[in-house]
Amino acid sequence: MYFYTMKNRKAEIDKLTLVVPISVIVIIWAVYFIEINYGFNFNKYGIYPRTFKGLRGIIFSPFIHGSVSHIFNNSIPLAVMLGSLYFFYKKIATKVLLIGIFLTGFLTWIFARPAYHIGASGVVYFLVSFIFFSGIFRKHYRLIALSLVVVFLYGSLIWYVFPVEEAISWEGHLSGFLMGLLFAYLFKKQGPQPEQFIFSKNEAFENQFDENGNFIEQTEENSKEEE
Repeated sequence: MYFYTMKNRKAEIDKLTLVVPISVIVIIWAVYFIEINYGFNFNKYGIYPRTFKGLRGIIFSPFIHGSVSHIFNNSIPLAVMLGSLYFFYKKIATKVLLIGIFLTGFLTWIFARPAYHIGASGVVYFLVSFIFFSGIFRKHYRLIALSLVVVFLYGSLIWYVFPVEEAISWEGHLSGFLMGLLFAYLFKKQGPQPEQFIFSKNEAFENQFDENGNFIEQTEENSKEEE
């Protein structure tokens, strides 16, 4: 007879799961606080497509927001998605996040309208897309469940990758969505993988069943043969 043991590394709450989301949200609100209270306008540090100065926005734009509603609408999904990324994908989370932010911003810089593109929504779309498609590509039941949760919470975001409102940077949203999809595919062999089942022999029951899996009735003759 064979019994199986499941090789499964349980997800553990790492300090980065809390530190990264909290730190990012605090920085975003601190930047906006400085703007409002000291009369600064950091919009010029956003992404301005196809200009050399506009490249600096790739780094700075996720921390710049135009209003309280803008920053509030980004803060909650950003915190949730960053926490999910570092909880479920902690071994690759930092690499995925940093490269993803850069490429999302760069793609926005390449094709977006000539205007200042600011806000963390591009990063939000990147994370939502990455986490959703990662669960599907990996065929990991826990991550697929996470993907379904993401759809339930943020499925309506898909509409804003299209030019439905002039004041919204749909180009940044689309860039984040496409990069998240690409990264989910490229990194599908890294990070958490489906559980593996390892079968091992149990010698105590090895002689109790024949080669077809049928139980062997123990008789005195069989017992003598075994001896």
